[in-house]
Amino acid sequence: MTFEELQLNDQLIESISYMGFEKATPIQEQAIPLIMEGSDMIACAQTGTGKTAAFILPVLHKLIEGESSGKISTVVICPTRELAIQIDQQIQGFTYFTSIESIAIYGGGDGEDWVEEKRAIQKGVDIIVATPGKFIAHLNMGYMDLSAVKYAILDEADRMLDIGFHDDIVKIFKHISDQRQTLMFSATMPPKIRQLASQILKDPKEVSIAISKPAEGVLQAAYLCYDTNKAAFIKHLIEDKPSCKSIIIFTSTKKEVSELVRTLRNKNYKVEGISSDLEQSEREEALRRFRSRETRVVVATDVLSRGIDIKDINLVINYSVPGDAEDYVHRIGRTARADTTGIAVTLINPDDQYKFLRIERLMEREVMKLPISETIGESPAWSPTSGGGKGKGKGGKKPFRKGGGKGRRHHRSGGGGHQQKNK
Repeated sequence: MTFEELQLNDQLIESISYMGFEKATPIQEQAIPLIMEGSDMIACAQTGTGKTAAFILPVLHKLIEGESSGKISTVVICPTRELAIQIDQQIQGFTYFTSIESIAIYGGGDGEDWVEEKRAIQKGVDIIVATPGKFIAHLNMGYMDLSAVKYAILDEADRMLDIGFHDDIVKIFKHISDQRQTLMFSATMPPKIRQLASQILKDPKEVSIAISKPAEGVLQAAYLCYDTNKAAFIKHLIEDKPSCKSIIIFTSTKKEVSELVRTLRNKNYKVEGISSDLEQSEREEALRRFRSRETRVVVATDVLSRGIDIKDINLVINYSVPGDAEDYVHRIGRTARADTTGIAVTLINPDDQYKFLRIERLMEREVMKLPISETIGESPAWSPTSGGGKGKGKGGKKPFRKGGGKGRRHHRSGGGGHQQKNK
């Protein structure tokens, strides 16, 4: 469907056209009409399906069509500073031809940020996009008037519960009128999400878009590799793929980020690390350099795995297998956004083999497994149900050699693979 067919306000259509959007994604087609009708909603959709526009566009339509109260009308709560900034930037794009104002409120700023946020809150900015902790900090000061809030949105609700924001969310919603329209978006739908939904939503409509499956455009491969050979193999992989101009390497720890950055630094291309050790301004500047391709390789913890929209990432490398299968999907979802293609490579040591098998079961897809180059080192055998191959001379199993262990590739419908510019 086109956005005109969704009967959005003409000013929004003009902004959408100006931003280069063409057709609505499946989540937008399903969610926008229901939200415009006034229904509460619980939607299951992962990053890259266009979910941000799915909840923002109909709310903006209703704000434009209605009369302004001069007070805060919409609250969007999300788990991270990066996502708050991203959502606010998209709102600003969509409201370019309107008088609607928004502000992102998140931790990690200085006193000037607080003053600016307080001024906007007291003035009655139309839309607040905020992380729970910073929102409550302002709420506790007594100058935040939520009496006119008509729309309350939770984005990445599962992530917020994972990092302990349940009580904060409940507290926030106690201060918002029961007459509100509430929208909850989550990448997964575990029982704790259902429980929260029952507390804050009224007779919600449900929308679900292909969860926990990578986009079809992602070419997945796994290399069986001992930890001692990982850095050398990654360096070889990067240098062997000059056509890959934007590369993200995900690690499990901040220590691994700094160690890999030191190892991979090359006079021919720039490598940077991003983790929670950096100040917010440093992280934003590093992301800016990566988006503009001043930096070719970024090494990051899972701070970048959800909700960050960086176009045309060619290669994602998992330095180690993530502990949660959902995290794997989010990590490799950084590439092959919309209708593009990309490569996702995972390095698997013997101890991580069973974890990777669980990921394959979740995706209902077996990933091709390959040995590393023999010039770099030996590869363990693929033996996930027996604790992983240890390699010849390290437990009796033969090392992995070329020609064996390649998994079948099953093509199933993925959650991504839609319009690139819609986040």
